[in-house]
Amino acid sequence: MPAHGKKYQEAVKQIDHDKLYDPEEAIALAQKSSTAKFDATVEVAVKLGVDPKYADQQVRGAVVLPHGTGKTKRVLVFAKGEKSKEAEQAGADFVGAEDMVEKIQGGWTDFDVAVATPDMMGLVGRLGKILGPKGLMPNPKVGTVTLDVARAINEIKAGKIEYRTDKAGNIHAPVGKVSFETAKLLQNFQTLIDTLVKVKPAAAKGQYMRNITVSTTMGPGVRVNTLKAASAKKDAE
Repeated sequence: MPAHGKKYQEAVKQIDHDKLYDPEEAIALAQKSSTAKFDATVEVAVKLGVDPKYADQQVRGAVVLPHGTGKTKRVLVFAKGEKSKEAEQAGADFVGAEDMVEKIQGGWTDFDVAVATPDMMGLVGRLGKILGPKGLMPNPKVGTVTLDVARAINEIKAGKIEYRTDKAGNIHAPVGKVSFETAKLLQNFQTLIDTLVKVKPAAAKGQYMRNITVSTTMGPGVRVNTLKAASAKKDAE
């Protein structure tokens, strides 16, 4: 494994790896210690006390971040007739049916999110082996299989992100860019954490939120006090 560069080593020195930081402090430190020359993404990694191999302990869904992610997503909508027109008017980047299926089967996947009306899923199902591994398959659990295509498009464009536990029970999600104000990143972070607390599976036993880390693209991780993060909403009420 290659050694980290000087900038990374200097950034690491700013962080006390034995300390659990309050969310706002952790985010500010992650911004300060970012080593990228570009406007890096601020990411959150959450270790949950679940066993995803059991269906009733899987955590998956979507949430609209109040301040977006700092990235404009390209939306493809599978629809026909009036729903196709509705998608175009709502600002979808690509709209189609059989033509889009053929295009994707030909190797094109130049989009970030796919939305489909329920009647199109029989057609879209042919693309499972292509879109599934890329995380691009429309899914009713995250609101991308819907008759209300305008709402789906607006939410995605406004900053809707999907979250899903991996095999180890971890969730990785973007909450903005280093250039964001710390207060806005904190609100995005808290929205994500509050959502994860809300969707805790009934079958999950023991401590649910095991640990939280905030980091930036290519930057070091900053550990967050999970009790502070998980109770922030209660404190505000």
